[in-house]
Amino acid sequence: MYFKMLKLKLLNTIAPAYFFTATVVTFALHFYFFIPTIFDRPGARPSASTLLHAAIFLFLMLNALGNYVMTIRYPAESANESVVPVCSPDCPDRVDAHYLLNDRHFCKLCKKVILKRDHHCFFTGNCIGNKNMRYFIMFCIYTSGTCLYSLVLGVAYLTVEYSISFENPLTFLTLLPLSIGYFFLGAVSGLQFFLVLMLYVWLGIGLTCAGFCCQQVLLVARGQTWCQVWKGHLVEARSSWRANLSDVFGSRWVLGLFVPVQTVEAQLADEKKHE
Repeated sequence: MYFKMLKLKLLNTIAPAYFFTATVVTFALHFYFFIPTIFDRPGARPSASTLLHAAIFLFLMLNALGNYVMTIRYPAESANESVVPVCSPDCPDRVDAHYLLNDRHFCKLCKKVILKRDHHCFFTGNCIGNKNMRYFIMFCIYTSGTCLYSLVLGVAYLTVEYSISFENPLTFLTLLPLSIGYFFLGAVSGLQFFLVLMLYVWLGIGLTCAGFCCQQVLLVARGQTWCQVWKGHLVEARSSWRANLSDVFGSRWVLGLFVPVQTVEAQLADEKKHE
């Protein structure tokens, strides 16, 4: 049990570092390689296409980072919880959360009681629950959008810079294994091999985040959490799907689609807490 928790704590540290590293690398590739090579002409001023693609990329990335910060800044723990349960060493829960009553869980990694706990997100280093579910969903949406947009521009860059044709669908499937072989033979540069590797990283992260987003929206609409599904506690939704979505996305849901802002309901709750 001790080694299991140690591995989880290590993952809790490595995952955010991986996310920020991938973010910095993606930003650098876009503005130092992709956009100047694909859209700019040597010696000419930045074109309208350059500015448009730069604006689209910044919009996607800033929203992903903004919602990432909001997910961490507004955690899902219960501020009024006075009794913290003690989990037995042989607690069988594979998600490392001890189930309490009334949709409350004690997370052994966060060491806090979480309201309506869905799961522990290692990329943010905290639990996802009722207070930060909306930010987590928007983080998944914009991270997926950023990765898939980067994938498209990465393919375009390889086509322009290295004359790699992607007309055959099998080209992308065989690109990584062939690049590995050619790299060790010295036929492919380190930069080209790194770009190919990043294409697969973006594809993997983009599809994973898109899957997470669809799963979370479906669970929210049903009024359920992943913890309940995992434990087999499939309760019937007490409210309509519209009410369940409104409870998570709040009254500023339209604005929240474009800007990572705090919900009105969360602001009122914070004001009450500080009164």
